Amino acid sequence: MTATAYTDSPVARHALHRRTLAVVMASQVFSGAGLAAGVTVGALLAADMLGTSSLSGLPAALFTAGSAGAALMVGRLSQRLGRRAGLTAGYAAGAIGGAGVVTAAAVDSIPLLLLFLLVYGAGTATNLQARYAGADLIGPERRGRAVSSVLVATTLGAIAGPNLVAVTGDAAQHWGIPALAGPFVLAAVAYALAGTVLFALLRPDPLQVARLIAAAEQPGTATPSLAPTTTAKPYAGSVTAGAVTMVLTQIVMVAVMTMTPIHMQAHGHDLQATGLVIAVHIGGMYLPSPLTGLLIDRYGRIAGAVASGLTLLAAGILGAAGPADSVVVLALALGLLGLGWNLGLVAGTAMITDAAPLQTRAKTQGTIDLCVALAGSGAGISSGMIMSATSYAALSLGGGILALAIIPLITLRRRTTSGV
Repeated sequence: MTATAYTDSPVARHALHRRTLAVVMASQVFSGAGLAAGVTVGALLAADMLGTSSLSGLPAALFTAGSAGAALMVGRLSQRLGRRAGLTAGYAAGAIGGAGVVTAAAVDSIPLLLLFLLVYGAGTATNLQARYAGADLIGPERRGRAVSSVLVATTLGAIAGPNLVAVTGDAAQHWGIPALAGPFVLAAVAYALAGTVLFALLRPDPLQVARLIAAAEQPGTATPSLAPTTTAKPYAGSVTAGAVTMVLTQIVMVAVMTMTPIHMQAHGHDLQATGLVIAVHIGGMYLPSPLTGLLIDRYGRIAGAVASGLTLLAAGILGAAGPADSVVVLALALGLLGLGWNLGLVAGTAMITDAAPLQTRAKTQGTIDLCVALAGSGAGISSGMIMSATSYAALSLGGGILALAIIPLITLRRRTTSGV
């Protein structure tokens, strides 16, 4: 179908958008498992191989640093060749990284472990970049819901991944591989499947079609579905405001999440309990997406960002004040941590997509995700040092207080940017 056909036919454009969402959501089910499996045991594997828990934040730092580089790569590749090429390449790199981590654990090589944790981060970046593909062909009045649809699809795999830790660990031991490397086997397979789905089915490419439609339209007749919105409330966005929101929520989420398995291990919890808590956390990151997307479309991006800061503060307070031997309290705190991150991500993504023109949209999105990943990398590597010097309670409460910075920063941006 030609670009003119999509321009002239809202029905055809809507059908293509729905098909794009279905394909991306299918790939996200697989990638969610790949993302969650490594996150659950990465810190534990590093602590075991390095012989110290003070550097157990290093895996999160490495795969978020790898995520930073991959975000830039995926964004620029998508800008040049479309979402299909960028996302497929990112998932292929994530699969290679997962397989490399398994190899490193099998031969007990710390240098290989560090190298392939870096490469593994490409899967995390690609998982997040996929949300933009869901918003390429939809207008700002439904953009939050489009982004949230992609995020919620991650939930199925993301919740299953941590709960397969014990099973994959047993399988790994049966193969003569350390148990903690088992989830990375799952991650490698899951990322490979996610990339295969996109490579085979993401046709026509949503970003390329969006550009063709925009080019076919005469000046002054651009439709809300494709044109960036800069004046219409509540959809108007700001690249800076969206970036600030996502960077701060990422710092808080990564720092607390990374140290939770170490905190639980120190208080006698087994891998099954740890997997349950991380599953609740990742469920909080993705499962509420349909509701948060609807609310952010209805009440505005700023309201979503403010709600994110307040939710992360509540998570920090509960994590700090709750008893360390209570799985229920830890699961609730980590669930709120995930929800706060979700609110910030959906609001920030909608702001950026609202404001970024199609001509540079993918490149801008990739650059901002680079900043988000770098912030997460710093949070991951510093979280272990902070907890070793203080406590998990101090780390959790400090993260909640930091999240409150979203409110004055975003409010200031609202006052200085028309319509935001």
